[in-house]
Amino acid sequence: MRLRALLDTDALGLRLLGGEDELDRTVRGVMTTDLRDPSRYLSGGELVLTGLAWRRDAADSDAFVRILVQAGVAALAAGEAELGDVPDDLVLACAHNRLPLFAVHESVAFATITEHVVRQVSGERAGDLAAVVDRHRRMMTSGPAGGGPDVVLDLLGSDLDLRAWVLSPTGRLIAGSKTTGPALPADICAKLAAEHLAAARTGRRGPHRLTLGSTTYSLFPVRSSGRSPQASRDVRETVLSDWLLAVEADAGDWPEERLDLLQGVTQLIAVERDRRDAARTVRRRLAQEVLELVQTGAAPAEIAARLRVAAPVLLPGLGAAPHWQVVVARVEWDGGDIEGGPVAQSLLEEILVDPLSPGPEPSDRIAVAHTGEEAIALVPLPAVSTEHDGSETGVLADVLLESVRDPLAAGLDDDGRVTLGVSAAVHSAEGLRGALEEARHARRVAAARPGRVCAAGHQELASHVLLLPFVPDDVRRAFTARLLDPLRDYDRRHRAELIPTLEAFLDCDGSWTRCATRLHLHVNTLRYRVGRIEQLTSRDLSRLEDKLDFFLALRMS
Repeated sequence: MRLRALLDTDALGLRLLGGEDELDRTVRGVMTTDLRDPSRYLSGGELVLTGLAWRRDAADSDAFVRILVQAGVAALAAGEAELGDVPDDLVLACAHNRLPLFAVHESVAFATITEHVVRQVSGERAGDLAAVVDRHRRMMTSGPAGGGPDVVLDLLGSDLDLRAWVLSPTGRLIAGSKTTGPALPADICAKLAAEHLAAARTGRRGPHRLTLGSTTYSLFPVRSSGRSPQASRDVRETVLSDWLLAVEADAGDWPEERLDLLQGVTQLIAVERDRRDAARTVRRRLAQEVLELVQTGAAPAEIAARLRVAAPVLLPGLGAAPHWQVVVARVEWDGGDIEGGPVAQSLLEEILVDPLSPGPEPSDRIAVAHTGEEAIALVPLPAVSTEHDGSETGVLADVLLESVRDPLAAGLDDDGRVTLGVSAAVHSAEGLRGALEEARHARRVAAARPGRVCAAGHQELASHVLLLPFVPDDVRRAFTARLLDPLRDYDRRHRAELIPTLEAFLDCDGSWTRCATRLHLHVNTLRYRVGRIEQLTSRDLSRLEDKLDFFLALRMS
């Protein structure tokens, strides 16, 4: 479609701010973004929609527009909901770079524009696609009145007799048709998610098909509305966060028109996914602020003030200050330059939905930040966090991964790991720093175990880290000397750096590849050093018990 056609569509309410001579450009797609640099997700010809959250000052506009022009986008449409009028510096930057600029009135949802462009670009090749997309516009409206993805799934069921469900990568049922039968059982959801993740790791294009009993399902990936299948440099960056659309049908013999229909539906559902992600922005920012205060040693009163701000957002209507738990997660891959923190953040947000949901609707009340290679969740609990017998409620490590282990293992394949640690509940800001350290230690315990998906709770630290302050000094010195003195003596004589090697090896949770990379060593050199450590101490660093002993010895030294 041409840009000029957008101005001729009254329902979109677009206002041209510049680029009248460029309106014959062809639009090949649409992308919604507030990233400062979205170039990795652009392939050319897109209409870019933005709410301007990336703009901090006037200088940002020219840099942002230059990135879009270099990526070959067709035009930019800026929403007026956040800042009111579109800033003059953005208008000037677009004029200077010959990029057409539209203003989007605050009453018009980006989803409405996305739906219109998707429908026009597809050329309305399938009559059923046009009918379904036309009628599900209310799903794409902003706010709760839109109905979410359930609306379009109901239309697939009523108009095309297709039973369909939207699933998370862990197999959580996000939405399903209410007009064509009961909800999909949890075990079936888990198997479908596992098949989807396994297929995604092989690079096979969807739809993927899976037969369970006598029923065949076709699985369509639901990617971010601003990302093409080729946009990600590495599938592992998104495999644990993308949704999927499961349809009870064999798509192997479908005509192109029907496949286009489902692909269009996945794009529309992706807009809803992006909307939900955007809604998490405030919670993520709160978690990041609290985390920074805790890690920089801020006064408990300052941390408590920030927690009082967070509590109404995470637990609306709560009368008293909540208790808190901390969950730490790390996603690690062998090889490749993949930033693990954002992946772990998305995964932790997903994993923690179900354990916190007492009712049928999922609760999204956690706040997750990421720092470095780990994600840290701040989980609010009701102020009454213990039963009469004193047992704690809240997130439990032994059940946290129970229902998601198989799908995650499929997505991790043979080169990834997920490890989580869970703290005990704390009742004040003073205890939050200890809870964070407790969760991190628990995650290290989980990382020392075999398996691709592991979790550990604070209970498993009771006889080790938490009791260290109560061990007599002479016992601690003897324990440390017995394990570390042979290594120190060897380092002193040979300058072999066995102690730093041991610290790095434990910090990398026994990963040869990551540890060798961190130390700038060949893996064979690292294996030689670890072998020398084991020889000098008569310990085996493949055993959990010996890893813990070394970990404790280093902490006490």
